[in-house]
Amino acid sequence: MTVADIAAAYDECERITRAEAKNFAYGIRLLPPPKRRAMSAVYALARRIDDVGDGSLPAATKRARLDGLRADVDALARGRPPQPGDPVLVAVGDAAARYGLPLDAFGELIDGCTADVAGVAYETFGQLVGYCRHVAGTIGRLSLAVFGSGRPDVATPKADALGVALQLTNILRDVAEDEGMGRVYLPAEDLARFGCPAGPGRLPHDRAPLADVVAFEAERAEGWYAEGLALLPLLDGRSRACVATMAGIYHRLLGRIRRDPAAVLRGRVSLPGWEKAWVAAASLAGSRPGR
Repeated sequence: MTVADIAAAYDECERITRAEAKNFAYGIRLLPPPKRRAMSAVYALARRIDDVGDGSLPAATKRARLDGLRADVDALARGRPPQPGDPVLVAVGDAAARYGLPLDAFGELIDGCTADVAGVAYETFGQLVGYCRHVAGTIGRLSLAVFGSGRPDVATPKADALGVALQLTNILRDVAEDEGMGRVYLPAEDLARFGCPAGPGRLPHDRAPLADVVAFEAERAEGWYAEGLALLPLLDGRSRACVATMAGIYHRLLGRIRRDPAAVLRGRVSLPGWEKAWVAAASLAGSRPGR
């Protein structure tokens, strides 16, 4: 693999990130170029995995493609060079060699997407947290490998917790959209607690009690942010600004959901671009934006 091949592979991953990432890109643009390229490679492969799980292909085809991606990651972990024609795998392979990426985390992400394909529902909040660790805590750990930390034993569980916080926010934001795909992530025991038991892949027609469930889960998510944001002092300045930006955007989004839980039942809640840019600027300046 030539230097030019690797540079072109990273260029493609950065193109994918610019085109596809919504909140992620605001943070990683604050990193120095080598770390930014490595994070773009992580994002591009995670996006490929997610796109299979969320796509419209038959379930059997999705499972086969996820198995193929697992084989690709396993090959990288065993030191086998990827095919030059796949820039995403080329870039991830190079980033893994440079930063010691825990490639098994991609396997856990594939496990989470496989659960989505199977239509797994979650009876308890603990089960939901397990899913969040698979699909987002893994990205936290991969990112931490790129950022680096002088205390990885302390930083790793905090990176995992921050991933859980961000994924819980995603789940609350996408309640209506996920139901349209036949997915209900809200724990069955919590739905029942508030008098709105759900059927397979469907939420009850009476939306009023659902806002109480959303508010309840949003409060729980706050606890995960409290734990995860303790990661920031363990990072260097640029990495800290990157994480503060991504977490700050999602945390402000959670704040909106907490103020109006019923909003997510009407559609997706989001932040305008100017607000995301403000969060990035504040994070780079060293302040933590409020919610």
